[in-house]
Amino acid sequence: MRAPRSTILRHGLFFAVLAIALIAVTYLLDAFTNYNIAGVAIFAIAAAGLTVLTGINGQLSLGHGALMAVGAYTTGLLLKINPDFPFILTLLASVATTAVAGAIIGVAAARLRGPYLAGATLALAVGLPQLAIHFGSVLGGNQGLNVASPTAPAALGGDFPQERWLAWIAIVAAALTLFLLANLVRGGAGRTLRAVHDNETAARLVGIDVARVQVLAFLISAACAGLAGSLFAYWVGITAPTGFGLQLSLQLLSAIVIGGLGSLAGAVWGAIVLVYLPVLTSGLSGNLNLSSDISNNLPLAVYGAVLVLAMLVLPRGIQGTLAALARAGRQWLTRRRLYQRTAEADI
Repeated sequence: MRAPRSTILRHGLFFAVLAIALIAVTYLLDAFTNYNIAGVAIFAIAAAGLTVLTGINGQLSLGHGALMAVGAYTTGLLLKINPDFPFILTLLASVATTAVAGAIIGVAAARLRGPYLAGATLALAVGLPQLAIHFGSVLGGNQGLNVASPTAPAALGGDFPQERWLAWIAIVAAALTLFLLANLVRGGAGRTLRAVHDNETAARLVGIDVARVQVLAFLISAACAGLAGSLFAYWVGITAPTGFGLQLSLQLLSAIVIGGLGSLAGAVWGAIVLVYLPVLTSGLSGNLNLSSDISNNLPLAVYGAVLVLAMLVLPRGIQGTLAALARAGRQWLTRRRLYQRTAEADI
């Protein structure tokens, strides 16, 4: 029992210090940068959940954006019914609703493999946002549901920036999510998820209920997507079908590949790319004076090019490449020290 406790303590200290440091940094940044930091934290939550499902458990999902939509629309409906609905309860309700939806989808997904699973989740990504149009009187149709940004506590002052407060919320939520997932994947549950990924037949032979594990992976991933979707609704200020199309699902999948498939740290790197690449391309469009048709499609084109380039140059993703460089650096230092000791002994 000592090792798990020490791991939990180590992860807890790391993510607590990281969250506090990021919160302190927000005081030095402008509103736009704080807004982007909130976006990185939100997408890191969604990408981390997808990492557990696809990178660790091996279930390919093209419908993660639709699960984010479930969390976002839960938030929008609750605030439509009662604008003063408590913020924490809104987040928890969104997580719970999306987790139930993920469990239902997971039961069906456990019967599918390979391209069939990808096709089913693809249909989910395409079809689920259309429900908002079909039930427009309740879900707002194409116009969506307005979501007011959470207000900072009065103790922080009446002029406390909303962008900084939302960044704080997203940072804390991301740190807590990554802490829980890090302990999950390092424990027995993580080994079980990987065993099913590596060889389902061998996993069954040692007594693992493969279908149950796959449903659990979908539930965990969906819960993360629900939290990210709820925060995303606060971040953009509206919940509309156009924000949760197939493009979002593909971007999340690309993010975990670029960042490093199967790595929670890679999910964070992928979220950074997902948020800041459009910012960089929009500035490029302005400098080049491109037409609106080209500038509107430039971020997606550049994102695709970055994905292809990352797969060719960094096949292990950003995190995998950094880890390989760190190992090579340690080996070089070890060999250098051994050479120096040998040289001193010869003298």
